[in-house]
Amino acid sequence: MPPVRFQAGDMVMGRWPGSNLYYEVKVLRYSVDTQLYTVIYKDGTELELKDADIKSLTGFRQGSGRSRSRSRSRSPARTRRSRSRSPARTSRRSSSHTTETRRDKLKDVLEVRLTPVPMSMVNNSNKEHEIKEENDMTEKAVQKVKEEPENQVSGRYNLRRRKDQGEERPFEAKGTVPVGFLAATQQTSKTTDLEFGGRIGVFFLLLLLPAVVLALLILCAQKDSSLLSFPHMLPPLDSLWDWQVFGITLLWLLFQAVLSLLPIGKVANGMPLKNGKTLKYRINGFYALLVSVVAIGAGVYNGLDLGYIHTHFLQFYTSALLVSFLLSIYLFVRSRSARDDERAPAGNSGYLLYDFFMGRELNPRIKDFDIKFFCEMRPGLIGWLVFNFAMLHSEMELQKLDAPSSAMLLVNAFQLFWVVDGLWHEEKLLTMMDIVHDGFGFMLAFGDLAWVPFTFTCQSYYLVSHPSDLSVFWIVAIILLYAIGYYVFRKANSEKFAFRKNPADPALSYLKTIPTATGKSLIASGLWGFVRHPNYLGDLLMALAWSLTCGFNHIIPYFYLIYLLILLVHREARDEHQCRKKYGVAWEQYCQAVPYRIFPRVY
Repeated sequence: MPPVRFQAGDMVMGRWPGSNLYYEVKVLRYSVDTQLYTVIYKDGTELELKDADIKSLTGFRQGSGRSRSRSRSRSPARTRRSRSRSPARTSRRSSSHTTETRRDKLKDVLEVRLTPVPMSMVNNSNKEHEIKEENDMTEKAVQKVKEEPENQVSGRYNLRRRKDQGEERPFEAKGTVPVGFLAATQQTSKTTDLEFGGRIGVFFLLLLLPAVVLALLILCAQKDSSLLSFPHMLPPLDSLWDWQVFGITLLWLLFQAVLSLLPIGKVANGMPLKNGKTLKYRINGFYALLVSVVAIGAGVYNGLDLGYIHTHFLQFYTSALLVSFLLSIYLFVRSRSARDDERAPAGNSGYLLYDFFMGRELNPRIKDFDIKFFCEMRPGLIGWLVFNFAMLHSEMELQKLDAPSSAMLLVNAFQLFWVVDGLWHEEKLLTMMDIVHDGFGFMLAFGDLAWVPFTFTCQSYYLVSHPSDLSVFWIVAIILLYAIGYYVFRKANSEKFAFRKNPADPALSYLKTIPTATGKSLIASGLWGFVRHPNYLGDLLMALAWSLTCGFNHIIPYFYLIYLLILLVHREARDEHQCRKKYGVAWEQYCQAVPYRIFPRVY
């Protein structure tokens, strides 16, 4: 193992990722496992740097030329405010000074050109072509620097230092990957901050979560749904398992997978990954929903009995639970061969159960089929609507009603609108924490395939045995509450997605922002200036609306609201931790400007 050159507390010069600029930083610690230094910049930003990206203060000052000395003491956030000179002032410089400037520019280009590129980061199907293309681009840039007239203002080339580029822009050239960016990619370090109570907490969650859903379904089906009336004995085995139901579950997953692969709908780019790649996603969830509705409608027209779903609901749940476990095992086994830069930042602890739960691989794919993206929105959400419609049908049969109860109609309408809206805006999922940060393990597999379709339907499943006719006052009040919640939820998510996609969009010029050292900005006005997570607030208001349809006789129909509150408070804490670490001082400024997290004047 190479010796540790720097100790905690040392002041050194650290290279800013993606550039050739060095800034004065303080060493916080050194990880023997990852062989990376954790350093902090003057603006509070913490990053992990390799040994090659760090120089001692003395050696750096002795080796730095006069043309680079001006940028040493500047923080990354101040780099973009370098002075500009007019063409008139540039022309007065001596020829020797201009020659020296051109040599520095040539040296910068050569530095980028000679940076070694890890071959594992280049697309295997086109390696030689891309490397040749990158070298040709660099040769052209070198030639332009050599031929530039002495009286011409510099600032035309892409292969430059970060401070000469102004605002950082994403690289959009098709078929090529910038060499300098690839050189700056970082490996995923070992996970040290364990969530959900660490290994012990995850162990209990693996046992508790499946049991909670089973208990919820048992209570919802009883005439007396109070917690005190929970049966002392589990249901018989034949009411929990049926191979025909398991086969139907597999066919549903296969049907949705085929629909997701159809060449309809747009292809969208995901968020840039640490390894320099940007994955592409087929956005056709709304079309899959339409095809599914037509298929279910055709089945009902030809005699399909949707009451079968209600009478075998526990068996459908245990089938989905088994599929979740099998999928999680497959994901964990295949993640052992995944490259380090393909692993999720939160699922690389080295502890078997913890990594199994959190997911080790960030974006598991079988060729172009993205398993995580498919499970997030397709089988569970569309299946949720099928279950709701089956419960509406069963309520009319069991309660001998000529029409569904007003409560059942509201629940079906609210949740149908929620799912349709989510699939219509499916592309916005690409910026969410589940896709960008979380690995795909048991937590998401169980959540997508078992938790969502069987706990989110608790209101409709409950109403089959407990029909509720609401007064006009309650119908109007609940609809109004849902409308307010939806407006807050959709407006906040749309603003965030549009801003992340193009911060310079003129349509977003009304937003006030706080710049960060990473080159990104934080929205600090509108709904995002009201609370830090207005989308969570809107989601909770909608959940309250469709829980209120079930009345106040039992707490069981409010399970989804209680769960969602716990989930979003915990997710907000996770997001707070990540943003504080990523944005440093800028996040502190944002928290001062927007003090409330989810509930104004409460939390």
